Amino acid sequence: MRLEELARYLDELLQAAKFRDYCPNGLQVEGRGEVRRIVAGVTASQKLLDLAVARGADALLVHHGYFWKGEDARVTGLRRRRLATLLGHDISLLAYHLPLDAHPELGNNAQLAARFGWQPEGHFGEQEIGWFGSLPAPAPLAEVAASVAAALGRQPLVLGDPARRVRRVAWCSGGAQGYFEQAIALGVDLYLSGEVSEPTLHLAEESGVAYLGAGHHATERYGVQALAAHLTQALGLECEFIDLDNPA
Repeated sequence: MRLEELARYLDELLQAAKFRDYCPNGLQVEGRGEVRRIVAGVTASQKLLDLAVARGADALLVHHGYFWKGEDARVTGLRRRRLATLLGHDISLLAYHLPLDAHPELGNNAQLAARFGWQPEGHFGEQEIGWFGSLPAPAPLAEVAASVAAALGRQPLVLGDPARRVRRVAWCSGGAQGYFEQAIALGVDLYLSGEVSEPTLHLAEESGVAYLGAGHHATERYGVQALAAHLTQALGLECEFIDLDNPA
């Protein structure tokens, strides 16, 4: 498949143009014109780049790419090495940030709902990235946390009374702890995101709404994984998802 055709397909599928984001979405680094083999992962780290080279990939597909707002734009040090790896091996980099959080089927938040068995009811937060809904049946916070741990393969940080009954929930993958107050205003019993900030504990204690910090990486593995599987099924491309674990 031609690279420009793949980029256009992904841009349209994920509606990339409608998002105001912190980085460019879509084709970030142009490699060879024909794409047959894709390596997918959460973040375009040097380790993932090296694995893409070893796998003979034509393109790398990630959630966290490059060229973030506010970053030093100079091509030096680690940035130089990463770009040299891509350009030296003619590998393209395609990255989708907020579009891959928000997609109603393939997105990180949709995939989390499916894995947790939560029932989505609506959206909230910046550009409606966050989701809210309910559990199939009320359950104690400790039981909900255990089911999340089983689904993600890691124990979340639990802020709240383990015995608290949870029915209404809100969630947003990654570093979306800043949406906690908006989730509280929705009247939920629990909010889940990937990270925790210093004010998070106080908001949980003072509002009585529980918080689960389930890991930035852990909550954002499934969107790009689902997208890679979609490309295999829909376009016949060879897509390998590589999960490089990150405790953060």
